[in-house]
Amino acid sequence: MPSFLSGANITGLCKELKDNSAIEPNLYEKYHVKRGLRNSDGTGVVAGITNICNVHGYIMNEGEREPIPGQLIYRGYNINDLVANVEAEDRFGYEETTFLLLFGHLPNPKELQNFCTYLSLKRDLPTGFVEDMILKAPSKNIMNKLARSVLALYSYDDECENKGIESEMRTAISLISKLPVIMANAYQVKRRVFDNASMIMHPINYEENTAQCILSLLRPDRQYSKIEAQMLDTLLMLQAEHGGGNNSTFTCRVLTSSGTDPYSAYSSAICSLKGPRHGGANIKVINMLDNFKANIKHWDNEGEVADYMRRTLRKETNDGSGLIYGMGHAVYTVSDPRAVILKKKAFELAKGKDIEAEFKLLETIERLTPEIFLEVKGSTKTMCANVDMYSGLVYRMLGIPDELFTPLFAVARMAGWAAHRMEEMLTGNRLIRPAYKAIAKEHEYIKLEERE
Repeated sequence: MPSFLSGANITGLCKELKDNSAIEPNLYEKYHVKRGLRNSDGTGVVAGITNICNVHGYIMNEGEREPIPGQLIYRGYNINDLVANVEAEDRFGYEETTFLLLFGHLPNPKELQNFCTYLSLKRDLPTGFVEDMILKAPSKNIMNKLARSVLALYSYDDECENKGIESEMRTAISLISKLPVIMANAYQVKRRVFDNASMIMHPINYEENTAQCILSLLRPDRQYSKIEAQMLDTLLMLQAEHGGGNNSTFTCRVLTSSGTDPYSAYSSAICSLKGPRHGGANIKVINMLDNFKANIKHWDNEGEVADYMRRTLRKETNDGSGLIYGMGHAVYTVSDPRAVILKKKAFELAKGKDIEAEFKLLETIERLTPEIFLEVKGSTKTMCANVDMYSGLVYRMLGIPDELFTPLFAVARMAGWAAHRMEEMLTGNRLIRPAYKAIAKEHEYIKLEERE
């Protein structure tokens, strides 16, 4: 007797499901449904108010959307100023950025020192956690292991259901501290089990900040230069927060509005970030770059690059999606400030090295995309490179494995998720529940023996 879920049976049932789930695209317009919580011009539906972050890419002028250079503002501070001042003082900035997002103000020297010390001391995982939760259940995808590990930490917390803001803050900071260690351990176990490679697990160095800790745990010899650590630190700053409307942060706020525990809310945000339409986009860019490198003979020949891009947009090359990954953003139009900062720093670090040619190829793709989009698709939409265009190649330049690109995004964004969860708890006070227009017709019940 064939299994209920055998090939032919499940195929037939799923075909029926597709037929029964079909929705005519014109119905969204007919019923004024804002698909994906997007307005007709692509902007997001306003679903909340926040003090945490402003993602600004256009202004409305006489009812028309007018593109402007992008701005990213954390708690009233422009990301360009935050990064520039950290650079000018030749220090690290992710911990300061995290403090700002969590508490709403820049720390003074003593506050920052105490905060950094506390973060370092909270990196240790519970006794037996690595063996029970990571070694015994390895994962090919590190994002899944991050989400599972965050959920598992609930069982090790005596105050896991304490919704007091002080308890929430302790939990948030503990997870911000521990995620780099979980990521590194999960990666090492993945290497041993799935890649047939050596597994090297280093003890925690409590003198290292977040960026240093990540490089130290990932590299066999634990060695890294200050400029490498500062490059990673800048990336963490740029990815720490991006407003309440991005998919993972909104997911975190939705779960928070239900009254669930912090571990459930944060693990859901990680699962959201995994998706290739969100945090997983950085690996899409690097895969596209590899495809371009393999199929374009002369990377510095703009004609060759343009020809291949045309074929890509026509779904003839790369993954057949018809997309140029790393280009375009839901809010930014003229420029993504994160991409601008990252591109400048990356080119400085890559200058004179073999990888410089790859950065120049990405720059060519960035520059040609708008005109080729116009030519192939007839689109006049103002388009800029987003942070994913250059982040993956920067990670590669730092020797970070491709499978850790998105997990590193999660490590950085944990600070933003925590800030938004606590803001939702303090100011939301309402279950987030949008509506869906039901269009299914009513049916008269058919008795079981009468069904075909």
